[in-house]
Amino acid sequence: MCTNGVNTNQFTMMLEQMDDQFAVNRRWVHKLAHTAGDAGYTKTDDALHKVQELLDEARAILTDAKDALEEDAEAASGVTVTAV
Repeated sequence: MCTNGVNTNQFTMMLEQMDDQFAVNRRWVHKLAHTAGDAGYTKTDDALHKVQELLDEARAILTDAKDALEEDAEAASGVTVTAV
């Protein structure tokens, strides 16, 4: 569905792709943090766990953006085109 020149279905899919990428990055940062921690690199371990937290926050904000997109699309004025 297009609203105000934006294909909202495609936009939603792109937000989901970003979330998937952040999830993969989070998983790798988590593995690296534990590798650093197991080796006794406490500063590196701490820093990587902070990155992990930031990626969690980014994923939550992407979820908020996806919800906002749905609300904005419903409230948008203008022409709405759907395939039949």
